[in-house]
Order: sequence, then C-alpha cells, then structure tokens
Amino acid sequence: MQLLMVVSHQMEDIESLGSAALLRRAGLPVELGTFESSLEITTAYGTRITADTFIKEDITPYDGLIIPGGKYVKETVDADTKIKALATAFKAADKYLMAICAGPRFLMQADLIDGDFTNFPGAEVDQKRGTYHSAPKAMVDGKLITARSAGAVYDFVFAIIETLQGEDALQAFKDLIKYE
Repeated sequence: MQLLMVVSHQMEDIESLGSAALLRRAGLPVELGTFESSLEITTAYGTRITADTFIKEDITPYDGLIIPGGKYVKETVDADTKIKALATAFKAADKYLMAICAGPRFLMQADLIDGDFTNFPGAEVDQKRGTYHSAPKAMVDGKLITARSAGAVYDFVFAIIETLQGEDALQAFKDLIKYE
C-alpha cells in the first residue's frame, strides 16, 4: 500500500505533516509529491520541508491520494487544474481519495464526491453532489475518506488506517501511540 500526498506552499502543517508522520508510523508509506516548481515547500506556519518527488502522470505506484487543507486551497482551488486532474485519475482508477479540512474542495469542484463527506465548515460551497455532514470529525464512504479540520487529524488518520489495514491494525496503532 503506497499513498501519495499533495504538498503545496501554504498547506496546513498538522494536516499534512502530522497525517504523513502518523501514517508512516502505522506502516503506511506516504510519498510527499508536489506540483510546485521546487521540491522545497514552506507550509502555512513557516515550516520548511523538502517534498519527495514532483508529481508525474503515472499513478500506478499509488493506492490512494491525500489532499491536505490550508491557506493554499482558498488561493488556488478555483484556477487549479493539476490537483483536480490528479484526483480524477485516482477516482477513474478506483483508488482511494482522502482529503481533510478545505482539501475536499478540489474533489467537489472536480465533481468527484457523490456520497457522504465532511470538511471544514463553509468549504462545502463547491458541493455539486453528495451529502455534507458537519458534525463528524472524519467520514468514510467507500473509497472516499474526509475529515473536518486540523483538530480532526487523529480521526482522519484512524479512519485511513482502519479502512486500509483493518480494525486490529488500528487498535494496535492506538496501543503503540498510547491513545486511550
């Protein structure tokens, strides 16, 4: 199981880096890929990281796509073609789509959400189909996993782990990190 996370300048630190770190700790490889002109990324709160790779058209190595939220969403979502096209390719290949906070806006604008989902309140402005739920911190609907906000990172990661590795793996992970 290999996951690809889109990283962009002004992405939300905890939604991206926290999710990637926890998923890696759970044994799920996460590759940080970018469409930016450099692998050097500066997050919304000034953390500087180096992405693993530039995103290419070939998605065959990956089983799922993770789209974090952050300031970049508001600034880029309307003009974006790359993240939406990437997500569309993942959906067409029947792979997992995972997005947190404002990240689901890319999926909504590309008309890729047709089931139950959650996101940062107000980000559902782009909803075309599907059913928005404001209360859950994280939701799973088939191969779509969404979460509400930075405060829901653990719930988001737990939903991903349980979906991809099963309930026993999730419990083992919770035991490992002493989540009680």
